[in-house]
Amino acid sequence: MIALTTTHAQSLGYNSSMANNRLRSSSILMLVFVFTNLAASVKGTPVQTPISLNTVNPHYFTFRGKPTVLITSGEHYGAVLNADFDFKAYLDELHRSDLNLTRVWSGSYREVPGSFGITDNTLAPQPSKYVCPWARSAKPGAIDGGNLFDLTRWDPAYFRRLHLFMAEASKRGVVVEMNLFCPFYEDAMWKASPMYIGNNLNSIGNLVSNEAYTLKHPELLKVQDEMVRKIVAELAQFDNLYFEVCNEPYFGGVTMEWQRHIVQTIVDAEKGGPHRHLISMNIANEKAEIRDPDPAVSIFNFHYATPPVTVGMNYALNKVIGENETGFRGKEDVLYRSEAWEFMLAGGGLYNNLDYSFTAAHPNGAFLDFKSPGGGSPSLRYQLQLLKRFIESFDFIHMAPNKGIIVGSKDLRVEVLAEPGKQVAAYLFGTKQTELHLDLPAGNYRVFWLHPVSGAESHLELHHPGGALALRVPEHQQDIALGIRRKR
Repeated sequence: MIALTTTHAQSLGYNSSMANNRLRSSSILMLVFVFTNLAASVKGTPVQTPISLNTVNPHYFTFRGKPTVLITSGEHYGAVLNADFDFKAYLDELHRSDLNLTRVWSGSYREVPGSFGITDNTLAPQPSKYVCPWARSAKPGAIDGGNLFDLTRWDPAYFRRLHLFMAEASKRGVVVEMNLFCPFYEDAMWKASPMYIGNNLNSIGNLVSNEAYTLKHPELLKVQDEMVRKIVAELAQFDNLYFEVCNEPYFGGVTMEWQRHIVQTIVDAEKGGPHRHLISMNIANEKAEIRDPDPAVSIFNFHYATPPVTVGMNYALNKVIGENETGFRGKEDVLYRSEAWEFMLAGGGLYNNLDYSFTAAHPNGAFLDFKSPGGGSPSLRYQLQLLKRFIESFDFIHMAPNKGIIVGSKDLRVEVLAEPGKQVAAYLFGTKQTELHLDLPAGNYRVFWLHPVSGAESHLELHHPGGALALRVPEHQQDIALGIRRKR
């Protein structure tokens, strides 16, 4: 169980009817897993081990046999539910930029044009282009002008699109965070959901929005559980996948008991299957201390985590600490470049920037004349690519946060990963520093400086007698990265 510093979850209770339903569902899902995996084998697509925590250093991932960090600048989560969005072009751009993560919303939540001041919001599709797990009925009357949804029937077109999206992401080595739910920030968003009583013919959802993600309404909870089990079963064969329970559950009345229930639903749905996918919880904006973590949760995600103090606060959990959303700080690349570098070199394992240059009309991320409250651009994606490749150039699995290795840096924003005596990766933000002092043992070292905007590098080799090593910091505009490796 997770509790923030001011929140303590209570234990959950299950009645016998729920238990019997779960037992029947588990039996059905075992057959689904068998036939899904058989179909994958027949098609020549092997069922691979999904992305997992690295066994040597669980602050990072293992994906397809390699130690992995996840870094991206991704669209605003409508890639599947918005039929106008060309996700192949989008995924091509992520691949071209050597970025390897995207978030995707399940479709249980959508926004409406104008939400949050986002220009051409991919999460606010035109009503006729909105696809979600549930099928429309033949009966008119939904608030968006379409037919009412039937919460007892699945939409095959949605699952075909979801499968294709996952397959195309897999081809490009892009890991997908499947976000199952999102709170309803405004009444208009609740009234746009199929779970709202005005949008379905099942007489479900006659409640206020801040009760949608609680245990108060068994008929709605059953619909949510069935959707989770269906998506888990449909995506069982994909290795480029982890599940997030709910985006920003600290808004909109989402209870910890409900989150625990959904975590258990995912766990139960995968019993009898070939693999277990990682589960993420979104903890807080900025920072929070995680107490009594649910052992089924492997990724703890934060939003707008700058400065990245939340990484250190929770590092002892030995799980991935991620920042899977930031934005709303302005448009300049430097804001998100520096945030990404600082978060990852503080020991984070995952970073995602909201990139508003991706729209349905510009799925390749070329739209720059947006009025959205954040950033995103081809240049920013290049800068994040430099960060990813910088980290990957180290044996980062054996590194840990170690700011103390930098001597006399009180006026400098600095984050450091190090393996004592062997390798150092540092990020420096500030233009005034001309000399840096590092506490290193005696040895021969290769040193390089990387400019995080241009990618320009400078190199030198030196012999150090031990103690404080003085290094001249190259001229730079705002920030610079330092790499040191001891020669054998």
